Amino acid sequence: MVDYYEVEKEIICELQRTLDKVDANDVNKLLAEINKAEKVFFVGVGRVLLSLEAIAKRLAHLGIKSYVVGQITEPAITEKDLLIVGSGSGETAFPLIIAEKAKKFNATVVHIGANSNSSMKAYSDHFVRIPVSTKLQLPNEIQSIQPMTSLFEQSLLLLGDTLALMMIKQQNIDMASLWEYHANLE
Repeated sequence: MVDYYEVEKEIICELQRTLDKVDANDVNKLLAEINKAEKVFFVGVGRVLLSLEAIAKRLAHLGIKSYVVGQITEPAITEKDLLIVGSGSGETAFPLIIAEKAKKFNATVVHIGANSNSSMKAYSDHFVRIPVSTKLQLPNEIQSIQPMTSLFEQSLLLLGDTLALMMIKQQNIDMASLWEYHANLE
């Protein structure tokens, strides 16, 4: 039988090692972009999209106007807005098309990924690297014992929660007051 606690510790160690290698200056720049944007949009596919949806929801809890590309209530993007692209490889077709389109509307684009020299570089104003193993198997990637790109999606989600807590501390937000933004039709 496989020991749950042993596997759990392995995953936590991978996450710690990965998040410790994310450049704090890049994260601070992303935080500044979020704070300055009128609206924040998110685009990704698959499990990355699920992590981005959770980040968008958390930012909404902080009073940020956040939208996931493709949702029915998505407004128009403008030059006052930010598009956050989640793509480990930076080569996924749909996020590339959306980033290119966002640039045509003069929006700021931030790519969170593992590959700094991807096709997404042509459309990104800023890059935050999560240095994990991708489907491209590039050098200097943190290898994972987990299947496929699980470590990227987990790290992305935790990066989003870290950004949220940084905002709370930066703005001295009272945690109890956040419940006013929580869904109440539950």
